[in-house]
Amino acid sequence: MSDNIVVRPVREVDSEELGRVQAACWHETYDQVVSEAALTRLSPKRMAELWVHYAGLGPEYSHIALLVDGEIVGFSGAGPSRDPEVPDTRELYFIYLRDEFHGQGLGQRLFDATLEAGPAFLWVGSDNERAHRFYERNGFHLDGAEHTEPFLGEEIHEVRFVR
Repeated sequence: MSDNIVVRPVREVDSEELGRVQAACWHETYDQVVSEAALTRLSPKRMAELWVHYAGLGPEYSHIALLVDGEIVGFSGAGPSRDPEVPDTRELYFIYLRDEFHGQGLGQRLFDATLEAGPAFLWVGSDNERAHRFYERNGFHLDGAEHTEPFLGEEIHEVRFVR
């Protein structure tokens, strides 16, 4: 692995590359969960537009990019709760890392840069065992809540982890 690793806040200028990286991560993460037809509806351009929005959110939001040798290979985001059952707790919205960079400690670096110590929660796919182990190592546990989330015209079953 390269020694040239940078973890930093997302900038608007990152939006196009982040759109491509997000589309790639979603293909890698969800190819066993949703249909190929759903994944073909991914639009890196639309995702890039979302990243322009994310980059402009206020200081209560953290959107982090992870670069290896100048290339964005992962990203994460956290902010105020969107869950009425956990209203005053920080929420980890997402954390994604390209498959080829898993198992090198880079996901932990993204996590640490995005979510400070203290109470927090997140929703994750119920069948994503790798992510479950990662969050458990970081002090999270299942609280019994679950729901079905719309995703690319289909649905994903998610469970809630809390810390």
